Amino acid sequence: MSQAKLFSNLDDWLKYLEQAHPVGIDMGLGRIGRVKEALNFPIKPILFTVGGTNGKGSTCAMLESILLAASYKVACHTSPHFLKFNERARINGEMASDEQLLEHFAAVEKARVSLDDPPSLTYFEFTTLAIMHLFAHSGMDAIIMEVGMGGRLDAVNLWDADVAIVTSIDMDHMEYLGNTRDKIAYEKAHIFRSGRTAICGDPVPPASLIDHAKAIGTDLWLIGQDFNFQGDKQQWGWAGRGKRLSGLGYPALRGANQLLNASAVIAALTAVRERLPVGAQEIRNGLAWVELPGRFQVLPGRPTIILDVAHNPHASSALAQNLENMAYHPYTLGVFGVMADKDVNGVLRPMLGLIDHWYLCDLPTQRAMSAKDIGQRLIELGFKEDKDHTIQTFTELGLAYAAALEKAGEGDRMVVFGSFYTVSGVMAYRNAKAH
Repeated sequence: MSQAKLFSNLDDWLKYLEQAHPVGIDMGLGRIGRVKEALNFPIKPILFTVGGTNGKGSTCAMLESILLAASYKVACHTSPHFLKFNERARINGEMASDEQLLEHFAAVEKARVSLDDPPSLTYFEFTTLAIMHLFAHSGMDAIIMEVGMGGRLDAVNLWDADVAIVTSIDMDHMEYLGNTRDKIAYEKAHIFRSGRTAICGDPVPPASLIDHAKAIGTDLWLIGQDFNFQGDKQQWGWAGRGKRLSGLGYPALRGANQLLNASAVIAALTAVRERLPVGAQEIRNGLAWVELPGRFQVLPGRPTIILDVAHNPHASSALAQNLENMAYHPYTLGVFGVMADKDVNGVLRPMLGLIDHWYLCDLPTQRAMSAKDIGQRLIELGFKEDKDHTIQTFTELGLAYAAALEKAGEGDRMVVFGSFYTVSGVMAYRNAKAH
C-alpha cells in the first residue's frame, strides 16, 4: 500500500494538489470514481446539481439564500474561488474553515492510497471529493453542487441529483464539449437522472437535451412550457405545475438574466416541495438577501466600478445589455484580461461600442492571451483610437486597474471583466490597498 501524503495546513495541501496530476483538466469519472467508492459515504440530504454555460453561480446563490431563509441547513459547493479556496465550500452560508476541510482532505488521500495502483486526481477532482465528504458528515438538509465544466464527465456528476438544473447553453470550453450548442447541451444533459426532476432555464434548449431527458426517463421542466414568469418594473410573478407566486421582488443580484435564473430556482424548489417545503415569503426574503461577488457586482462609491466574470460571448452580451440599462456615464473604461482558449473576438464584440478606454492586462497564467494580442484583436474588430478612444496594455493587472482609476472621472464608470483571474486580481489589489 502507498504511503498517504498528509499536510497540516490547507495551503500545503493546495500546492501539492496543483502538481499531483499531470494535467489540470482530465475529463472522465474512472479515477475519481474509484476513490469515491473507497470512501464509501452516502449522500442523505436533498441534492441539487447546477450546470450550464452561464448563470450557474447566480442560481446556486439564490437556491442557497432561499433555503437559508427557510431555516434549512444548507451546504453549497461552487468553483472557482476569487480570493480564498474556502469560498468553494459554504456551510449554512459561511465558508468552511481550514480546520473543517483538513480532516476531509486527509480522508480522501487515505482512501486514494489504499487502492491498488492508486490513481492521481486533478485539483478539482480531489477537492470536490473532500468537500462532498465534509458536507455528507455535516448534518445538512440540502446540498447544492455547481458543475465545473460540461456535465457528463465532470466530477460533480458522480452523485445522483434529486433535481438537476441546466441554466443556459452556449459556446464555451468547445475543445472539451464540442463546437455546437447541440453537442454542448448533450454533455450538460448528463447531469439528469432517470425518474428524477430536471429543470432547464434556457428559453431555446437544443433538441439533444430534450431527447436525452426523454431517453432516460427524466421529468424535464422547460421554461415557457412547464413554468414561466412575467413582471413589470416593480415586481414579478411565477407560475408552474400547480403553483403560482405573485408580488415577488426582484433578486438582489443585478442583471437582465436573473429572472430566468430565479425562475429555474423556484421550479426546482417546487419539484421537491413535499420533502423540502418553502413558503412564498421565504422565497421573497431569499431573493432579497442573495449576494454573489463578481457577477455584475456594482461597488459602492465613485467612479462606478462594475466587476463581472464575463468570459464568453453569451456572458459578454448580457454584460453589455446590463451596462446599456444603467444611467448615463460620460466615459466607460474597461479593464480586461482573458484566457487565450476563449472566443476572444466573441467576448470583445458586444463591448466595442460601450468601452471608450481599454486597459488590457497580462494575467499570471500561461493560458492567458497577452495584452498586446488582445489590443490587436480590438483593432482588427474595428476599434478606432482617437483622443476619446484609447487602448493601453499592461504587464500587470494592478497597474492596469490603477491607471484606469486615475483616468476615470467621478461620473465615469469602470468595468473590470473577463477571466476570473482578472476580477479576483482586482479584488485582491483593492483589498491590499484598503489595509
